[in-house]
Amino acid sequence: MRLKIIFFILTSFIIIFLGNIYNKRQILKEKIGQMILVGFKGKEVPDYLKAQLKDNIIGGIILFDYDVTSKSFDRNIENPKQVKSLISDLQNNAKTPLFISVDQEGGLINRLKPEYGFPKTLSAKVLGEKDDAKLTYENAKVIAETLKSLGFNLNFAPVVDVNTNPENPVIAGKERSYSSNPYKVAEHSEQVIKAHKDLDILTALKHFPGHGSSSSDSHLGFVDVSETWNEKELIPYKELINTGKVEIVMTAHVFNKKLDEKYPATLSKKSLSKLRKDFAYDGIIISDDLQMNAIAKHYSIEEAIPLMVNAGVDIFCIGNNLEIDENIVPKVIDIVMEKIFSGEISEEQIETSYNKIISLKKKYKIIR
Repeated sequence: MRLKIIFFILTSFIIIFLGNIYNKRQILKEKIGQMILVGFKGKEVPDYLKAQLKDNIIGGIILFDYDVTSKSFDRNIENPKQVKSLISDLQNNAKTPLFISVDQEGGLINRLKPEYGFPKTLSAKVLGEKDDAKLTYENAKVIAETLKSLGFNLNFAPVVDVNTNPENPVIAGKERSYSSNPYKVAEHSEQVIKAHKDLDILTALKHFPGHGSSSSDSHLGFVDVSETWNEKELIPYKELINTGKVEIVMTAHVFNKKLDEKYPATLSKKSLSKLRKDFAYDGIIISDDLQMNAIAKHYSIEEAIPLMVNAGVDIFCIGNNLEIDENIVPKVIDIVMEKIFSGEISEEQIETSYNKIISLKKKYKIIR
């Protein structure tokens, strides 16, 4: 009888012990999941994504109109009614409410195009040339109102890259910079932030520490701005962060040996310390898309993730568009878990990023 009691107690203890381990692992997975913002293909929520949302391992979603793999405008966006329904379904399937994001800068960079039934907007270049702060605010207000009506809560704008290279194919060539004057860039960007903030839409400054001087596109491959980058490209960040209104900054995948002789900015603690230490920025840092070739062709995701986390990146953006992997989220979580257990990533850093994300979601009433 006594042996049975001892066996029962030991069995109960083991079950509780194993259950606690499982619960701790699950909680950690969910915290890592909040650090992942991912894309998918479909104008409705696919079953695999529903399952991942219900498992609470995704913190945010990004929508596109153009699908790179099929080279067609047949990704997530068809018309206002469909987009609103899609976003509603995404949130309804999520255990923790999501960041729902889009690149809606205005002008040429617009996922919500007039031909789909969305309002036409002006580019940063046009607004910079007109140099009317009120007009910039009103243009951004149209964008923010559109996003609000559909259920978006995060716009990857404004671009605060300084137009230092008029031949730049990805910034100047697409009319994404307000000016070659960094103070003008900051002035107009502040109006964009204000217009969105007035409607409780988050914004993200991009692309730190500056993509305006590049002569190539980081979507396509390695981009070195070491010889063309100038300190003045940091001025818009300093000016805007000093307003206290900046809550998210997106990194650039540019290599700049003036800041780090080894790593591109997204993976560079030296580069991102300009934000964290020099500008005393304690908000969220999100990577540009990790599948862009400037990163993907030179670093495996197993190499990139610990470098990013240790550099100070809080959210990994994975567009899942340049290539499609339905299992990318669990893969990333497994990698982070493995790096925590190996000591390459500290659990404290995950906790810090998680707390920032949840606090911001609560501030903007995404989580109520």
